[in-house]
Amino acid sequence: MAEAAMKPAMTWQKLAAPILVVLILSMMVLPLPPFLLDILFTFNIALAMIVLLISLYTLKPLEFSVFPTVLLLTTLLRLSLNVASTRVVLLEGHTGADAAGKVIEAFGHFLVGGNYAVGLIVFLILVLINFMVITKGAGRIAEVSARFTLDAMPGKQMAIDADLNAGLIGEDDARRRRLEIAQEADFYGSMDGASKFVRGDAMAGIIIMLINIIGGLIVGVAQHGLDLATAANNYTLLTIGDGLVAQIPALVISTAAGIVVSRVSSEEDLNQQILSQMFGRPQAIFLTAGILALMGLIPGMPHTAFLLIGGILAGAGYMLLQRARAEEAAEALPAEAGAAQAEEPVEVGWHDVAAVDRLGLEVGYRLVPLVDRHQDGDLLRRIRGIRKKIAQDLGFLVPAVHIRDNLQLKPNSYRVTLKGVTVAEGEAIAGKFLAINPGRVLGVVQGQPATDPAYGLPAVWIEANLRDQAQTYGYTVVDTGTVVATHLTKVINEHAPELLGREETQQLLDHIAKQYPKLVEELTPKALSVTGIQKVLQNLLEEQVHIRDMRTILETLAEHAGRTQDSDELTAAARGALGRAIIHETFGGAQELPVMALEPNLEHILTQALATRGDAGAGLEPGLAERLVRETVQAVERQENAGLPAVLLSPPAIRAILARFLRRSAPSLKVLSHAEVPDGKTIRITSLIGGNT
Repeated sequence: MAEAAMKPAMTWQKLAAPILVVLILSMMVLPLPPFLLDILFTFNIALAMIVLLISLYTLKPLEFSVFPTVLLLTTLLRLSLNVASTRVVLLEGHTGADAAGKVIEAFGHFLVGGNYAVGLIVFLILVLINFMVITKGAGRIAEVSARFTLDAMPGKQMAIDADLNAGLIGEDDARRRRLEIAQEADFYGSMDGASKFVRGDAMAGIIIMLINIIGGLIVGVAQHGLDLATAANNYTLLTIGDGLVAQIPALVISTAAGIVVSRVSSEEDLNQQILSQMFGRPQAIFLTAGILALMGLIPGMPHTAFLLIGGILAGAGYMLLQRARAEEAAEALPAEAGAAQAEEPVEVGWHDVAAVDRLGLEVGYRLVPLVDRHQDGDLLRRIRGIRKKIAQDLGFLVPAVHIRDNLQLKPNSYRVTLKGVTVAEGEAIAGKFLAINPGRVLGVVQGQPATDPAYGLPAVWIEANLRDQAQTYGYTVVDTGTVVATHLTKVINEHAPELLGREETQQLLDHIAKQYPKLVEELTPKALSVTGIQKVLQNLLEEQVHIRDMRTILETLAEHAGRTQDSDELTAAARGALGRAIIHETFGGAQELPVMALEPNLEHILTQALATRGDAGAGLEPGLAERLVRETVQAVERQENAGLPAVLLSPPAIRAILARFLRRSAPSLKVLSHAEVPDGKTIRITSLIGGNT
């Protein structure tokens, strides 16, 4: 029943806009009685006021994204009413001032005192204000905003991608922000064109007024036999009333357009912004009051007006000053109360032994606002997003990040610690933005040269007002919190194996046991200890293999744990079971796999030398080891320059040892074994390593 009741409502909602447009266009053709004209003119005024008030209470322009269309429809409505009223004025104007309805009579008689000369001047002034000041300014703002919005789109898209890759936002948030960017460009582009409607409406108002006056004189004198003075009085007053009743809503709509396009997006509406920014500084109000008081004391000046306004401003400034002092006292009260509570000295105990943080972030005092909720710091929220993103990517929950301030650091410095040891450091300037040069920029922005602490790219610290310019030039612009969060994300990914401790492994197994209790019960502790499972998982993470598919990993360990307890052999078995995921992570859905390979003679030598050794360096002749490293590094460079993943295919027996041996010289290299390549994939050898061996 509810669905049946909703269907007619949905049908009328879909038909509302077409019916409205058809009715507006019909008014240009169909004659309307004076009473209906009164209703429609009143509706036009009410609609203009609604649009103005909505523009005052919006927080950002996109909240009123339908405004360009509303601007077109209201312009069409005014023009249609002008045409309909012109028909009535010319047909019935000889009968008196109320021939076109009471609204036009009121605007033509009461507002301008029945004096058509005064009405004509007022009408022209309103048209000039609307056409030359408000509409022209709003159109210029919309034009410039549209241009800069389109120029800044690539930089904003890259900033969204950077936040997504850093784990600061999810896919839904990224999709929403991309949609907002597209809507913003569409909005300002539409406003740039819609402002031309208002300018055309102003010009049409002047032309319609001239036509009505001249046509009215001709009709009144030639057809109805009125004398020239009577015809001029009747038709001019009706024309001026008609023009004013249309131009006043047009002026209101134009004002709303100017307010919308000149707004700066914030968390406050226009009223709150004006009160907080213009009347939030008692010093400025006191100074203004003093200046007005001095002007009021000058002989010949209007003393009452100047001294009255000066006194009102002085009183307002005093009230604001008292309010500010009361707020400061309220904030200081909890701190004083806390300091007044003296603690009794206690004996030294185990609670005085500080535990080492698994993962820590220390910041200089100028970066404290980034991690302080009371100062709108959002780094804590970002770090929660990082942990969530890494958990989704790697398959386990990293320990919480312990954040503390460190006065021994430079004011703008920070460092990341792992088990109490510093593993990464960087500098970030609070309140500024880091413009990172990805390698293809169109210009240079002014700022403090720097280096991206996460990836070592050249960058510049810039002021907030240069952000759009930098994005237009092609820089990737990020705020201070994103700089620190991105660096922290990189450090966590690089040290993921060390962060997977025995406690985290047990928690992971407990989580898996909720879904597969029999599997976990069969594996541990009967077949393999938690420590053994931890070592296998650490080996996988060390070689950048995620452990999201824990069911496959545990099933493989349960299958092979009865035969061997060696972590390297169990890791190799797990990699073989995860082969399809490993290949997909590296090559995507490609059918052909472009890989590097060892020259057969070198492969044979390495198999004999390394298969029975646990250390590659001890099993290779020094000259051969040096040549292997050199040629591998060269092959990796060629592979990456060609836009291909750096992958070396090797026999299963030496894959693990070879990967550890080459990891330091070629960090981006992935060493895969033949056993990890799924059936159905085609291998293409791009280069052979050791061709001269």
